Amino acid sequence: MAKTESLSEVHQSVNTDKRKGWRRILAFIGPAYLISVGYMDPGNWATDLAGGSKFGYQLIWVLLMSNLIALLLQSLSARLGIVRGLDLAQASKQAYPRWANIPLFALAQTAIIACDLAEIIGMAIGLQLLFGLPLIWGISITIFDTILLLFLLNKGMRAMEGFIVSMVFIVGISFLVEMFIVEPSLKEVAKGFEPSILNGDALYIAIGIIGATVMPHNLYLHSSLVQTRKIERSNKGIKEALKFNLIDTTVALNLAFFVNAAILILAAAAFYKNGLHEVAEIQDAHKLLSNIFGNIAPTLFAIALIAAGQSSTVTGTLAGQIIMEGHINLRIQPWLRRLITRLLAIIPAFFTILHYGDDALGGLLVLSQVVLSLQLGFAIIPLIHFTSDKKLMKDFAIKPWVKVLAWTSAIVIIALNVKLVMEEISGWAKEANNWWIYAIVIPALILIVLLLLYVFFHPLLEQKKNASRQIVPHGDALDIGKIDKITYKKIGIAVDFSKNDRNTIRHALIQGGKDAHYYLIHIVETAAARYLGKEVMDHETQSDAVNLERYKANLEDLGYDATPFIGFGNTGKAIADISNRNGMELLVMGAHGHKGLKDLIFGTTVDSVRHKVNIPVLIIR
Repeated sequence: MAKTESLSEVHQSVNTDKRKGWRRILAFIGPAYLISVGYMDPGNWATDLAGGSKFGYQLIWVLLMSNLIALLLQSLSARLGIVRGLDLAQASKQAYPRWANIPLFALAQTAIIACDLAEIIGMAIGLQLLFGLPLIWGISITIFDTILLLFLLNKGMRAMEGFIVSMVFIVGISFLVEMFIVEPSLKEVAKGFEPSILNGDALYIAIGIIGATVMPHNLYLHSSLVQTRKIERSNKGIKEALKFNLIDTTVALNLAFFVNAAILILAAAAFYKNGLHEVAEIQDAHKLLSNIFGNIAPTLFAIALIAAGQSSTVTGTLAGQIIMEGHINLRIQPWLRRLITRLLAIIPAFFTILHYGDDALGGLLVLSQVVLSLQLGFAIIPLIHFTSDKKLMKDFAIKPWVKVLAWTSAIVIIALNVKLVMEEISGWAKEANNWWIYAIVIPALILIVLLLLYVFFHPLLEQKKNASRQIVPHGDALDIGKIDKITYKKIGIAVDFSKNDRNTIRHALIQGGKDAHYYLIHIVETAAARYLGKEVMDHETQSDAVNLERYKANLEDLGYDATPFIGFGNTGKAIADISNRNGMELLVMGAHGHKGLKDLIFGTTVDSVRHKVNIPVLIIR
């Protein structure tokens, strides 16, 4: 039976019941650290560097405000996951009709690709700064972190959290050391926490900081990750989980705030104070750090950049899996989903470098943040609706004052991000040959705005609450009723002349007895067989035909009817073709027994066959 829990591979995999005191609190620590890396990715670096180099310490209060808004929204996301046992995508699947979930999925997926694009660029820049590797090669290398994700998933949730926390630790330590090197003015840093009126470029960069800080995929991810903790499903157990997760979120996001503030302070102390107000690129920052402070600071800067990019890309993949399974009920292997996302993000990065050169990557980084900002409303609005619903959240619905704060934050974020998008588009519109703005971008934006309005008003106007709607893929348990005996008359047996055949054949004979007819199937997979098919007469084919006849004769001696069939080429397709052509009622196959990496190399015949036949498939180990 397919599992329907969010991130089913690690759902409730961390037990919290057996721990007491501070060890119990530690059992809940972890999910928010995976979230926090999204708040210190290369997109944040770009806006923090621009803010610090242009305006000194003036925008630290904007970072603090962004962090407080993020803390509020992430705590709502964790609340949804703990109380309802649903992630944000699954809750949207319940609340909105299917036609709305498809564009919601597409927008969320686009945001993840945009986020992944920022990680790719950050990783490539970090590798170039540290090892002098050309950006095009750095981008190519990033495709191999698919293997890292596969390894971490197989090791379990705690191993993944340990990896992420170690990456965050590297980033934090790097910037702590750099703070001692640049020696910022503590008095001026403290003054930066005082809110000030923002105009022109300062307002633009402030919008960029907020847009880069509150990321939509983190809201999906947090609502799922909190479900990796096994808790007592009582009011007391849920209250305790909410309390400990709030502690986790507060500590982790304050760490993220420290890193972002450190980048801005670094830029202010190193560049703004030295009259270098136009540090637009991450590479510029590294170069200027070398000129001012020697080799230690820029090396730490590059190491931190690589660590931030590597950790962010792992969490982005998990968010993509949650969104795909929740919104459209599609589950594929994590390594394949990672590879698809990475390839979709690498293509624009490759195109930009090859067509516009290395210097254009900074602009692509800003564009990725603009794309992210477009999706924010589609995550925030449903989240507030769901956590406010007393019918579904019961005693754990958010209080009125929290609701006011949440809606105020949502309005501020959406309004500022709309302004950011409008300014970007007006900038593009001034360029020559801009027909695509009016033909593609503006119509797309109109549709997006209409969908946003629907997402906001639908839960308010919907009279019949969707509490009874089922999420993927099961409904209510059915009455099984009277059980009639199933008699199979035509049974296929896939054999490969290994030691497993005896067990496979025995199980097949038990299913049909002596009244059934058995079809012994073997597929020749040689290169010649794949090319020539039935015309091939190599030694292996002849040997296999003789072996099949032996099985047939052996079964006839025992009183069973059997017919041998040899197929050629692709194993799964050939077995399915023979089964379908002969009207078989049951197919019995032996499992090959290999797992993990071997499945990637050799493929899984069982999976291939079961998708091509409409009859029961019995798998024998």
